[in-house]
Amino acid sequence: MRIVVLAGGIGGARFLRGLKQAAPDAEITVIGNTGDDIHLFGLRVCPDLDTVMYTLGGGINDEQGWGRTDETFHLKEELAAYGVGPEWFGLGDRDFATHVVRTQMLGAGYPLSAVTEALCARWKPGVRLIPMTDDRVETHVAVTLPPEGAEGAAGDGAGAGAAGEQRAIHFQEYWVRLRASVPAHAVVPVGADQAKPAPGVLEAIAEADIILFPPSNPVVSIGTILAVPGIREAIADAGVPIVGLSPIVGGAPVRGMADKVLAAVGVETTAAAVAEHYGSGLLDGWLVDTADAAAVERVTAAGIRCRAVPLMMTDLDTTARMAEEALTLAEEVRA
Repeated sequence: MRIVVLAGGIGGARFLRGLKQAAPDAEITVIGNTGDDIHLFGLRVCPDLDTVMYTLGGGINDEQGWGRTDETFHLKEELAAYGVGPEWFGLGDRDFATHVVRTQMLGAGYPLSAVTEALCARWKPGVRLIPMTDDRVETHVAVTLPPEGAEGAAGDGAGAGAAGEQRAIHFQEYWVRLRASVPAHAVVPVGADQAKPAPGVLEAIAEADIILFPPSNPVVSIGTILAVPGIREAIADAGVPIVGLSPIVGGAPVRGMADKVLAAVGVETTAAAVAEHYGSGLLDGWLVDTADAAAVERVTAAGIRCRAVPLMMTDLDTTARMAEEALTLAEEVRA
């Protein structure tokens, strides 16, 4: 069985661990979001790709869900001592090594897809990890900056500006530095409309038996992948079951601040609304949490087969059961 999974960071990576346990013999291809990528200290940082790679390769800091385990921050502290920022993005010493290797390879002319394959040769994640594109795409968020001194206020790094100023900032600045503390007016994957799918992306979709949308952010993770021309169309035309799992439980994101970016694109923070956002032209099946069982009827009315099951990834076994439910629903769709 060949499974294609569109994945962002923490939620996607943890779901993939469960999927590997639920389908140990499956060939899994992961199309990773690169809209979160950022250049820091002269290095190319790919947070979502690295989170998948570290999580499946056994190097992730499980408590926080990102970064390396047993991490130290001596290099970050030394850079801060020199007054070099930004200080709000916590790159650890072990993590820096990944970004140095990646940046050197990119500088030598290797595309991101080849670089990712080389990095995975060390981590052996047990899946094929492909970036959505080799081209540069950066998700930006339009915001109104908060007053100086307010929680998460601007003024401590790149992007600082006058209070009340409307401007577009990098998604990482919005998510990490501002902690999504101000409303997002718009979310734009800059460069996506000119990007091309990375080698292997469209082929993996065309050869898939099942396509899964894990409980990743529907706007800035899966939505950004779908914004690359050709990917959404290839999935819609694949002719195989496409099943998603809701990242919203009980009217709130399971993790993170997805409600802020959902509001920016005019989608309410409910399991049913996210399914409708993807649409029956893309989704065949949708899993909601048992807390949202009342949403099943609405999603079904939208032309998407729906079932309510436990969706909290509390441990590997429960995550594997979630993945099994997604695969079961896919087979029902196929039948």
